[in-house]
Amino acid sequence: MLDRRLLLGTALAGASLAGRDLRAAEYVTVLTGGTSGVYYPLGVALAKIYGDTIEGARTSAQATKASVENLNLLQQGKGEIAFTLGDSLIDAWNGREEAGFKQKLDKLRGIAAIYPNYIQIVALQESGITSLADLKGKRLSVGAPKSGTELNARAVLGAAGMSYDDLGKVEYLPFAESVELMKNRQLDATLQSAGLGVASIRDLASSVAISVVPIDATLVEKIGKPFYAVTIPAGTYAGQDADAATAAVPNYLVTHSDVSEELGYQMTVQLFGHLDQMAAAHAAAKAMKLDGALAGMPVPLHPGAEKFYSEKGMKL
Repeated sequence: MLDRRLLLGTALAGASLAGRDLRAAEYVTVLTGGTSGVYYPLGVALAKIYGDTIEGARTSAQATKASVENLNLLQQGKGEIAFTLGDSLIDAWNGREEAGFKQKLDKLRGIAAIYPNYIQIVALQESGITSLADLKGKRLSVGAPKSGTELNARAVLGAAGMSYDDLGKVEYLPFAESVELMKNRQLDATLQSAGLGVASIRDLASSVAISVVPIDATLVEKIGKPFYAVTIPAGTYAGQDADAATAAVPNYLVTHSDVSEELGYQMTVQLFGHLDQMAAAHAAAKAMKLDGALAGMPVPLHPGAEKFYSEKGMKL
């Protein structure tokens, strides 16, 4: 009788533990961007890292319209970690309605600064576009409406004293669709805010002769923070034989306040523990460094991320 009670007790304890393990399973949805951009391959890599290293995690990478959509989804609890541009993150935290945020997204919490997005304006060489002024009267794709890229387009054109009214035609299209229209000579240029070597522009440059349109440092200074001046090195794309000045804006990984401290901690630990896998997924991730993880973070850190950086002796 005692043996049967002991066995029954052991079985019940086992069932209880199994139940706790099942309930403890964490869903980790990584919100990325369009499949032809940089966020998506990095998000797929990050989901795999988390699936392999966070016990009980059920992970997935979700293609989205990128920054603005990602941040709104996080606020609604529809995702656990997301890629975003720094200017969109500032607008979300401040509730800037014209940028796509109807109210302050107060649940957003920072995980890490990652790598910069380069604002890359690429024109068909045959269009004769070699400067921002040359875009007047031309056909330009500026990214999906109110996407991070489109907001970047407005900022750059505005600093140059231009608006969409100065263009011959404006298309609000994701990267891959923009490139297809350019190949078919239905567009003259595309503005894409992405990591260097983005697949869409590589595809375009392998098909037609392109010109990379420069954005001067003085104009970048006029746009102001979080933008800063950078260079697209010669040879980044086929046929690009000279360096091109442009603007960059930092990217961030962010989460929300309903994510547990432990999950936030693990997401930060495993990110920096597997930077080699991120860099293998896309060269843009080679710029990701622990010592730059807190640079310019415009929202409060998640407690789990705070714990990680404190353990590393970093000043918060």
